[in-house]
Amino acid sequence: MIIIADGGSTKTNWCLLDNEGNKIYFNTEGYNPYFIDTPGIVASLEKSLPDNLARQEVSELYYYGAGCSVPEKVETVAKAMRQVFTGARVYVGHDLLAAARALLGRDIGFAAILGTGTNSCIYNGQDVEMNIDSLGYFLGDEGSGSYIGKRLLRDFMRGYLPDGLQEAFRDQYELTNEEIFDRLYNQPLPNRFLASFSKFAYDHNNISYCREIVLDGFEAFFRNLVAHYPSYQNYSFNCVGSVGYNFRDALEQVAKSYGMEVGKIIRSPIDDLVHYHTVLTK
Repeated sequence: MIIIADGGSTKTNWCLLDNEGNKIYFNTEGYNPYFIDTPGIVASLEKSLPDNLARQEVSELYYYGAGCSVPEKVETVAKAMRQVFTGARVYVGHDLLAAARALLGRDIGFAAILGTGTNSCIYNGQDVEMNIDSLGYFLGDEGSGSYIGKRLLRDFMRGYLPDGLQEAFRDQYELTNEEIFDRLYNQPLPNRFLASFSKFAYDHNNISYCREIVLDGFEAFFRNLVAHYPSYQNYSFNCVGSVGYNFRDALEQVAKSYGMEVGKIIRSPIDDLVHYHTVLTK
């Protein structure tokens, strides 16, 4: 049996291919090794994996995850996977490579992630050839859920949200400024906390303020990242992630303003990753 997994900072999508070729899908939380260690991943998997999953029968595991870009972080995740799937040959790669393989297969092109965080690359048909670092939610991640959520949260805390929206935000989340500071500076996974507020922008997308902060986020993403790739306008714009998918109309608008044709925009790469590993690599 083979397992293929795509792990963001918030959620991991899994697909088990059994010996009869059946596909079984399930989800767990995300495991970004910058925010969780090996014992934490193991504990979560022990709790979250399906009870009827025959872990010892898994022979190959391909895990692509947010934060799995340097050897020590890759090993944090790989060690956890080896402890849980004791009989499997484990491969751990970056979620950006998963996005590129899902979006482009064996073709050369541009691929991006717009979810909890942001990433982008030029893909040569096999591997990531060029990547401009998004710098994470503290310094960058323009256009991501955490970027949009940070803007919303900052304006709410300062009382800048338009009339009606300020009250709606307060009523929905019931958070004081002190509680927000505690979640951001004292509690784990602040990037996930920030990104959770992007749903508010989606739910109120009929209000001009919400549309504008999404457009501003995507404009910053193109201005600070995409436009710095050499000859970027020669590629189509391809993207995975819930933020890019949910706000795809705004994303397409900004992409076209930068002279890029829009290619594939999908919520999750898992189905295309399964196709890559079962068809394109054979």
